Amino acid sequence: MNAWGSGFFQELSKEDEKSIIEMATNRLSEKITNFSQTVNQDYLNTEATIVMKKVLQDRRVDTGKEIESRMIEKVIGQVNGLSFLMPLFKRNDISEITVNPDGSCWILKKGEPNFEKYNEEILNPQEVSRAMDALLRPVGRSVNEAVPSVDAKLPRVESLTGLKGGARVKILHPAIAPGPDNYPSINIRLFESAPVKPEKLISWNVAPECVIQSLLDCVTRGARLLVVGGTASGKTTFLSALTNGIPKTARVVKIEDPEEIWMEHPHVVTIEARRAPIGSNSVVDYSLRQGVDDAMRMSPKWLIVGEVRTGDAAASLFRAQMSDHPGLSTFHADSPEAAVERMALIMFMDAKIQMTAAKSLFAMGVEALCQVGWITTSDGKRKRALIGIWEVDPKLERGDVVFKQLYKHGDKEMKPLTRR
Repeated sequence: MNAWGSGFFQELSKEDEKSIIEMATNRLSEKITNFSQTVNQDYLNTEATIVMKKVLQDRRVDTGKEIESRMIEKVIGQVNGLSFLMPLFKRNDISEITVNPDGSCWILKKGEPNFEKYNEEILNPQEVSRAMDALLRPVGRSVNEAVPSVDAKLPRVESLTGLKGGARVKILHPAIAPGPDNYPSINIRLFESAPVKPEKLISWNVAPECVIQSLLDCVTRGARLLVVGGTASGKTTFLSALTNGIPKTARVVKIEDPEEIWMEHPHVVTIEARRAPIGSNSVVDYSLRQGVDDAMRMSPKWLIVGEVRTGDAAASLFRAQMSDHPGLSTFHADSPEAAVERMALIMFMDAKIQMTAAKSLFAMGVEALCQVGWITTSDGKRKRALIGIWEVDPKLERGDVVFKQLYKHGDKEMKPLTRR
């Protein structure tokens, strides 16, 4: 019996499957009437399922659930332009996805230090172009020679089709990221799909349970903590887990660029920085510093800055924390000393604060510093860990910030924080 006969069969030829997917794609496309439906994964999944079942019924074909689900996924991918990305979005073991200028696709698995090639095949240029357009659709932007670098954000979508945590996107045009076949350079940083619990850090052996609990107790008591580490060291994940120490009754204001931290607290406001579109005369930048300044007028009990990137934002944050506002923040640095030097330098460059004064701001605004990073285990594997915890002396000594180590990797417990 063939595919178009009066019977049913279990195995489709590639031609039959392609024809069914094409027909279902056309029918689903006709149902899309506005932009919100295009990016609404729940809507697309529901409607694609209805359309596919109708097409299979019309064709008198029974494929079985596994093949049907695979074809539905392809239909959704073709309609929203995310065809080769959809299977990756559905996985929960990936933190980053990249498409290089040579058309290769790479993934970074959670807990791994290096990217690995997704597959050996070079991506189809048309697929990559559609994916790029789809990734930029939520922000109404496009990449071209006039605007060769664009940032975007994918919203959180409560759906079985992925993107439950949203994502940060960076796309570069071949004009500034050239390659042999003029593919765009795409980087997608996937956010956690759910709030990070302290139990996660313990299960990952980031630090002993009593050390994590000691830090949570410090947060509960209102300690002002700074989490530092290198690229992809787990700073945001670590900070997210520490937010569980904030009392549920507290009003929390988060300042992020973009929003990434999930909290289950009932009284949370997020302020998100933005960059003005190139060529816009009416839309202006909104910086992290402005976010911190505005947050201070919103009666926060706790301040959270997802990542301190500029000196003026750092100065505003430390001033706020000096006024006894508890705070949690992250900063890119590979040691406590490097954090101070870099922080003082950017405060001098961006906010014209002299180095010694900047270090004093740091010392008075930060009570404890946690460093996360990569270690090599006894079996030669690399994993993320809490490298150390230091208490910050509020007074400088000979113009420098003084640290007292409370914990180092391998210790069984953390010494008490005397400033809190």
